[in-house]
Amino acid sequence: MGSHPPSAEGVLDRLRLVITLTRLGMIAEQVTRAFWPLWSLVFAVVAVLMFGVQDTLPLEAFWFATLTFASLSLWFIVRGARRFHLPSRQDALNRLDATLPGRPIETLQDHPAIGAGDAASEAIWQVHQSRMAKAVAQARRVPPDLKIARLDPFGLRYIAVLLLAVALLFGSFARMTSVTDVAAGTTATPMTGPSWEGWIEPPAYTGKPAIYLNDLAEGAVSLPVNSRVVLRLYGEVGALTVAETVSGRVGDIPPATDPEQEFKLSQDGTIEIGGPGGRSWRITAIPDNAPQIALSGVPDVSGRGEMSLPFEASDDYGIIGGQAVIALDLGGLDRRHGLAIDPDPRAELSADLPLPISGDRSAFQETLIEDYSKHVWAHLPVIVTLSAEDAAGQTGQSVPESMPLPARRFFDPLAAALIEQRRDLLWSKANGPRVAQMIRAISHRPEEGLFQKETHYLRLRTILRRLEAANRIGLEDTRRDELAEALWSLAIELEEGDLGDALERLRRAQERLAEAMKNGASDAEIAQLMQELRDATQDYMRQLAQQNRENGQDGADQQMAENSMQMTQDDLQRMMDRIQELMEQGRMAEAQQALQELQQMMENMQVTQGQGQGSPSEGDQAMEGLAETLRNQQGLSDQAFRELQEQFNPGANAGQSQGNEGFSGGEGRGQAHDGTGQGTGEDGQDGQSGQTPGELADRQQALRDELQRQENALPGQGTPEGDAARDALGRAGRAMDQAEDALREDDLAEAIDRQAEAIEALREGMRNLGEAMTQQQRDGQQGTAQNDRAQNRDPLGRSQGGRGATGTEEDLLQGEDVYRQARRLLDEIRRRAGEGERPEAELDYLKRLLDRF
Repeated sequence: MGSHPPSAEGVLDRLRLVITLTRLGMIAEQVTRAFWPLWSLVFAVVAVLMFGVQDTLPLEAFWFATLTFASLSLWFIVRGARRFHLPSRQDALNRLDATLPGRPIETLQDHPAIGAGDAASEAIWQVHQSRMAKAVAQARRVPPDLKIARLDPFGLRYIAVLLLAVALLFGSFARMTSVTDVAAGTTATPMTGPSWEGWIEPPAYTGKPAIYLNDLAEGAVSLPVNSRVVLRLYGEVGALTVAETVSGRVGDIPPATDPEQEFKLSQDGTIEIGGPGGRSWRITAIPDNAPQIALSGVPDVSGRGEMSLPFEASDDYGIIGGQAVIALDLGGLDRRHGLAIDPDPRAELSADLPLPISGDRSAFQETLIEDYSKHVWAHLPVIVTLSAEDAAGQTGQSVPESMPLPARRFFDPLAAALIEQRRDLLWSKANGPRVAQMIRAISHRPEEGLFQKETHYLRLRTILRRLEAANRIGLEDTRRDELAEALWSLAIELEEGDLGDALERLRRAQERLAEAMKNGASDAEIAQLMQELRDATQDYMRQLAQQNRENGQDGADQQMAENSMQMTQDDLQRMMDRIQELMEQGRMAEAQQALQELQQMMENMQVTQGQGQGSPSEGDQAMEGLAETLRNQQGLSDQAFRELQEQFNPGANAGQSQGNEGFSGGEGRGQAHDGTGQGTGEDGQDGQSGQTPGELADRQQALRDELQRQENALPGQGTPEGDAARDALGRAGRAMDQAEDALREDDLAEAIDRQAEAIEALREGMRNLGEAMTQQQRDGQQGTAQNDRAQNRDPLGRSQGGRGATGTEEDLLQGEDVYRQARRLLDEIRRRAGEGERPEAELDYLKRLLDRF
């Protein structure tokens, strides 16, 4: 039949440890449930004794509390003994068996009631017993259930534990010994004996904890300066005394027996408490040094004129503030021209230094960023002094540094001249007549081409008249600041140019970059000017392509002669990358030569388009419409300006037709337009001269409606550049609405300001739209680049470019100097051309390459 199943006793013997642990857990349950009130009461009483409450109670109250505690303790013991039941081994087995499926332990202890002597029944019973034995072997101890929330619904046991924990932290076991003294009635004697307490509190900014002197052993102690020492003497006056040499106090010193004494630590010395239980300490005062601060680098200026002044600061415990003070260095100033006269009194410049937002302020590096481009001291020698303050009120200063005040630089000659006159005007009001004379000389002959727009000339003449009028009645500070702001605004417009004319913008960007290289501009300024050149080149190429489409030229008409070369946009970008690389390497002479070559090429270039030259794309149509709207808005602004000038000086525009011939013509420069974009002749002819504000408002409204239509049809929706273009056009539309309202209210000055905002927003929208179109074109080119390269290769493995253009060389010129690589390529062509075994077609091609290059 098989082996006999194990006996119940044998199986349970193997589970002896499990049964014992389960039984101990059941005993813990019984003890907890029966005696939890007892140990809760004991914990609470011990906590009270550790706090010394018994020392403050009257003797009668003390004995009442003692009897109450004894009675409650006896009651809880009797109550617990009645409820306590010592679990037996069988109880543990039942607890363990209840956790097992099928109660196998009880099954092992059973005997079959029927089937004795029947072999089949006995075999089944043995198999059943074996399965139960295996189940019992898997038994684990049963954890005790110590939860007694139903017996203690108010949580009294937790209150007792909390009181004991607080007593352990803030009480003392030594106070429990006073129970015997209180019971014997002998507490009066120790209470009247001499005792003392003392604390030392370092300054809060040090972050160091307070020290309890009663727990501090005698010896040497190091403490920060300005630590607060508090001592209290108890008992008979004179039994204890205090002697100290750390405060440095003189004069009004309290008696050594004063029960409460307080002083600050200011020097090395000793603190001694004389009398029973007294102590002494040797104190070393840790000094709090003043903060240190200094410039950590060379000041820099961004392309927009923001000064970056790096500095570093440190302190023992941390710096809470700092300031930069900038004073004019008259000794280092070249006192000539407008600076020869003594300057008007002007306060020093000051700026709060930036501090770390988070982290340690004991040692850090930061950069002060401020824009002083509009200040009269811009580019003049100044003395910069940095100061830092710590929490103790101490101040540290840097070594004064002399430097030119970093500010925006102007590369346009006319803009730079106006900025210089603005500086002289702000330098001293006594320079007013001289500045007026200089401006009159600058604007004497506008027909010589100094002014690129009639509006610039008119604005400068208006500033001149206002300055001369102010000089006659006495130039006040308010009027001087207004004129300075007007000069600044005009200089900015002269410097940045007219973004609506791509060719003018390209030439201006090239001139500014060339001027910057000659004058040693900073890296940030050159980088900004280089980006302007890239943007202007892109706009100019787009304008040339549009002109080609308008003239009916297609791909076949743009094929050039055999010995000529076409330039793609990628070719131009590589040339500008080379120029920027030369400038970064300090090879300014080569960079200027490359820039001159780029200028010559741009004047005579033909643009090849990567896509079809048929009908203009949606983006090109939108760009054309915005350019036309911009020109119309400029013309309307010029007309409003002439009407404003006519109001203040009737007949002033009548004699300017002769002078206007010297200006470069074009829309927006002495040429008015209606809302539909149709020109009406120079100087407001054909009925545009002398328009009423209402008529100008109608034209402004027409322009606004046209812009709304263009905005609704603007491509590039969903892209960052396209969304930015829509935002800019939205600002332009709001500015046009405000300009229209101002025109209807006959407020021409306000209307001109709003029209200027609309023009600037339109320019920004066109820039963003151009970036969106460029990004879209790049994405399209990347999608077909692999196919084009595989299908359009020359014998040297280069991409031939579109429509017979020069190869892109993008796989040949990476990571090395362009000229060195070109030399190696030319040598390789010569070597292959000298190998006569090569095919005739390849040799002819190599010879043509040698003849061409």
